[in-house]
Amino acid sequence: MKRIISLTVLNESGVLNRITGLLTRRHYNIESISVGHSEIEGVSRMTFVVHVDTELEIEQIIKQLNKQVSVLKVADITNQSIVARELALIKVLTTPSSRIEISGIIEPFRASIIDVSQESVVIQVTGESEKIDALIALVRPYGIKEIARTGITAFPRGSQHSNQLVKKSSIFQ
Repeated sequence: MKRIISLTVLNESGVLNRITGLLTRRHYNIESISVGHSEIEGVSRMTFVVHVDTELEIEQIIKQLNKQVSVLKVADITNQSIVARELALIKVLTTPSSRIEISGIIEPFRASIIDVSQESVVIQVTGESEKIDALIALVRPYGIKEIARTGITAFPRGSQHSNQLVKKSSIFQ
């Protein structure tokens, strides 16, 4: 089963490497990683999508992540009401006549063409992973040359907090 793990970490050299190494050594498959600065200076937010077989495995992951010195908070936000988005860039082979068709296909997805060359266009789309997968399936017959996806970035909606959230530092008080 797919689980979405949100972490806040100190923005220090090697933190990402230590966390991915921990998950790799325990043979957890990381589907995607998204990392960026948070609202607090010196703190970054990470969002991992991992595949696990049991609830016990996700509990183990959370316990192991909490043992890391640079990790401030860990939460499994999979079952919460969350805001989750992904960005994809899709380079599609085109002809002058197929560009109009592709424009019509991408419009309902609120996607946009951000680059045009003689033989291709680059489409930018944001949204839930299922939306991106659906757009990719529709443009695939034209010929996809390249795809780059960011992975999911997510956090809980509104002011809700996870009961699995663990505070390790007074930095957030």
